[in-house]
Amino acid sequence: MANVISDETIEYVGILAKLELSGEEKEQAKKDMGRMLDYIDKLGELDTADVEPMSHAFSVQNVFREDIVTNGDIRDEILSNAPGEKNGMFTVPRTFD
Repeated sequence: MANVISDETIEYVGILAKLELSGEEKEQAKKDMGRMLDYIDKLGELDTADVEPMSHAFSVQNVFREDIVTNGDIRDEILSNAPGEKNGMFTVPRTFD
């Protein structure tokens, strides 16, 4: 295990995560964090010279459609259901003074 995690680091992470860890949990966390860092180091050894950078694992493209108005201008029909109407707008009871 090349990456050794100190007790201070575990304490600090515990404070940040608002966790109270027992001694046994701290030791297990040190081992787990060390293994994670070792794995990250191992990934760093990969040859990625011929790999094209990407922002997503799958090719993503926007799908656009024609913007077609389907309901048209039906203001009069909508306002016919309103309890009250003034100047082409709904009127509603006052909620505060």
